[in-house]
Amino acid sequence: MMTTRPMTARLDQPREIRRTLLPRPHYDPESFGRLSERIARFLGTARFIVYMTVFIAVWLAWNVFAPSFLRWDPYPFIFLTLILSLQASYAAPLILLAQNRQDDRDRVQYEQDRSRNDRTIADTEYLTREIAGLRVALNEVVTRDFLRSELQQIIKELDAKEHVP
Repeated sequence: MMTTRPMTARLDQPREIRRTLLPRPHYDPESFGRLSERIARFLGTARFIVYMTVFIAVWLAWNVFAPSFLRWDPYPFIFLTLILSLQASYAAPLILLAQNRQDDRDRVQYEQDRSRNDRTIADTEYLTREIAGLRVALNEVVTRDFLRSELQQIIKELDAKEHVP
């Protein structure tokens, strides 16, 4: 009697190619992440605010003061609103992606700092034990001053014995 097992993905065989109606875009997540960080860094600068302010001021000035046949976005400025909304809809996810990447880097840095601190504590404890061992060993070793005082005392005792008749 044969038992049937459910089909599981085998690691020794390549996956089947999935056929979809629309092709999936291929991109390098690392380069896309770097690009998003560059954009997020730029969006957070005073230069960006100045550029956006100048752009909006020129846009408004042109569409208010230009001759009516050259205006492309009259008073309610719907097209400007659309452009700013589109810019915001792309900026927010790019900033979040950059923050997630920064969080990942911070987490790795935190783990490295923590392991470095653990090693430093272990090394400090080891050196403390070694110094304590050396102090115990040095208490049993004769020091130069102690030996000198003992020899002087023996010399005094010998001198005292020679002078006694």
